[in-house]
Amino acid sequence: MAVARGNSPQIWALVASTMWRRLRGRLRVGPVYRWRFTGRTPERVLIAPPDLRLADPQIAHEIYHGRFPFAGYMVETDGASPFAVEIPSAAWLASLHGFRWLRHMRAAETELAAANARALVSDWIALHGRRIGGVAWTPAITARRVIAWLQHSAVVLQGAEFPFYRAFLKSLAVQIRYLRATAPEMPDGEDKLRARIALAFAALSLPAPPSALRNASRLLSAELERQILPDGGHISRNPEAILELLADLLPLRQTYSNQAEAPPEALIGAVERMLPALRFYRHQDGTLARFNGMGATSHDRVAAILHHDDTAGAPLLHAPYSGYERLSMGGVTVIADTGMPPPAEVSHAAQAGCLSFELSSGRSHFVVNCGVDTYGSDDFRPLARSTAAHSTATLNDTSSARFALTQGFAGIIGAPLLSGPRSVPCKRMDSAGIQSFVARHDAYVARFGLYHEREVALSAGGEVLEGIDRIFRRGCEVARADGRDRTVVRFHLHPDVALFENKRSELVLATPATRNVGNSPARNLRRRWRNRCFSPASAARAAAARSCWPTTPRNTRKSTGASCASDVRSFAFQPRCATARRSPQPQDGACRLWPSPRRTFPLPISSRRAARCFPCPTRPGWSISPGRSLKLASSWSRPAARQRRSPGRASR
Repeated sequence: MAVARGNSPQIWALVASTMWRRLRGRLRVGPVYRWRFTGRTPERVLIAPPDLRLADPQIAHEIYHGRFPFAGYMVETDGASPFAVEIPSAAWLASLHGFRWLRHMRAAETELAAANARALVSDWIALHGRRIGGVAWTPAITARRVIAWLQHSAVVLQGAEFPFYRAFLKSLAVQIRYLRATAPEMPDGEDKLRARIALAFAALSLPAPPSALRNASRLLSAELERQILPDGGHISRNPEAILELLADLLPLRQTYSNQAEAPPEALIGAVERMLPALRFYRHQDGTLARFNGMGATSHDRVAAILHHDDTAGAPLLHAPYSGYERLSMGGVTVIADTGMPPPAEVSHAAQAGCLSFELSSGRSHFVVNCGVDTYGSDDFRPLARSTAAHSTATLNDTSSARFALTQGFAGIIGAPLLSGPRSVPCKRMDSAGIQSFVARHDAYVARFGLYHEREVALSAGGEVLEGIDRIFRRGCEVARADGRDRTVVRFHLHPDVALFENKRSELVLATPATRNVGNSPARNLRRRWRNRCFSPASAARAAAARSCWPTTPRNTRKSTGASCASDVRSFAFQPRCATARRSPQPQDGACRLWPSPRRTFPLPISSRRAARCFPCPTRPGWSISPGRSLKLASSWSRPAARQRRSPGRASR
């Protein structure tokens, strides 16, 4: 992993801009301007916007008994107010003060749950509502709390007495004025856009002059046009940002209609672009691809949002502004990262996964990225962001991007991605019956003078996936053997996939649905890897793979091909289906992988063999075609002693 040092000019520039923005923000909420938060208290809530996030009545039951299961932690308060308990988890505190858990109270649909919600809101007003400061008044958390209070005001105010009713509206008005003052100085990204969404909700749900709604709509439109890309992606390149923002933008659009107000054109256009973009990142099992901060996803969350998608067409195949490609035929889906890193201000969750891809067949995932454990240990997060945690090629065990991991500035700027590929040209090459693309990046040019190019093609109705990884120098010059550079191509396997080896030295990947089938080729084969993480070199890469799956003890495995980069003409993964062995129509979520007809050698299946350098591999390959299982083979062909490489291959 490449780590930026503390004396990097980029780090100092980020520190300076962040400190200046924080100073302006403090001046806006200081004693001189504190009078701006006082004013008239609204008389009532005009409308309660809908909430599209999933709700669980059982969580309301847990909260009633003093157990608060937020952000991966279960905190028992033993009868005390949760707002008076000191918890070291920042994520748990953010979830508590954000009040999104009120939706579980609404789902319970009981007077007891409503009374409990009212008591907790009253506790917050008494402990934090009269003093602006601390975690509870962080602008990002305040924006979530304002939206949650408005959406679930009917539950909170159900059976409320007049003093609480007035205290609730007064506190809500103060938070809205505070958010209006601090929103301009918030850092760029999803939280700033959500603050504008909260202010638009407030202008629609509370009695306000028409000028307030016009101003909120104008500022919201400007932020949407700046953050939502023309293909529907977010400037952070994180698929989860689209999911979370749509959960707020769709109710906002509905609230405009319910109040007989015309939604801004920017809002309508953004939603219509983001819904197809969300389907672009979705595998057929309903989960999202793990790129740039995306972790494990519940398909129900995605389905709840896409329920409001009226287009109902096939997903897009090309997202040039977001920097992603999609190949989809039959039941096979390939999603690849072919874009440049996001701006440093919104790259705190970005990953060094350029040219990585994920492969799924039906409802089963085979090749994946490690992703991010949202509520896991922070120690694993930098490892999950490294190139080694992605299904792509790595040069000299170095990530394709640098991260700011300096502890002295972590509390100021976090851990943004500072540098990476400066140019990632990508060309789509679709033809009749074939979907393909070729892309390359220059992240290793400055340090090693080498380019990485990957070409992937899906054909035969999804039965054949072919790909080539090429390593070359500037001007498509062949990388000469100097013994200094080393390339590793990793394919991380989903934890549900069991790995076997047959008598022909082929690796067989079987899913739970096909593992115990009577005529499955995977049956009675010797299992090579158990439920553990395969790490060919270091425990750091093992931790990177392990951090992906917080909900199960199983870990990702990876198949690795290693060689000297200076000897590499190209790496090729070529799925081919042998017609003589063609199996009947596969079961859902299964694949069969046949080796190409050339001389074959198995991919490394132990850490000792994975670490060795193979002599001059020109076309190592693996092959995929739908069947009852997935077989993985590597084709390594040695070139002739004086064979010259065709100059046209690397220039494609």
